[in-house]
Amino acid sequence: MIRLAAAALAALLLLPGFAMAQQSRAASDDGSAALEARLRSLDADPERASLAAYERLRARQAIDALVAARGAQDKADARQIAEWRVETVETVAATELARREIDRLDRERSELLVEASRQDAARARAEAERLRIQARIQAEEAERLRLEAEIETGARQRAEGVLDDVASTQAARLRAAREREAELKRQEAELLKSLENDPR
Repeated sequence: MIRLAAAALAALLLLPGFAMAQQSRAASDDGSAALEARLRSLDADPERASLAAYERLRARQAIDALVAARGAQDKADARQIAEWRVETVETVAATELARREIDRLDRERSELLVEASRQDAARARAEAERLRIQARIQAEEAERLRLEAEIETGARQRAEGVLDDVASTQAARLRAAREREAELKRQEAELLKSLENDPR
């Protein structure tokens, strides 16, 4: 009997809790749980958790107002406002996330442009250095050819001078030989003439 009385007493005590649970379940049918779940999913996303803080606050206030609303029309109006506020949070968070991504892509693009400019400048410097070295090699080669031409010209001039000296010497010898030959002929002629005039 005591056990039956205790069970009946417990049932009576639990009856208000059961009624409150039923009321809570009925309240959850107003859509506030789904809206709260959408906000929690934003909170759980590490990329969006810190975005749209002001809009989140207003959305939570709208959900609280929805839960507190009593009349059917008040519930409907509060639900519409709460849905708009949650959608605003999602839109603002998505927009801010997209803006951050755009900023990141802009920075990455700028970095790539800077790197491309650096590489272009490095290539230009390397090409300028290559052309400078090539020009120096060409200048050295031209100087070497000029010196060789000067040496060749000097050697040719010296050879021509030697040939001129040899030719002058040979010409002088030839003249001397001819003069000697002429002198000998003259002497021979005189000798022959004197022999012809000798009466012996």
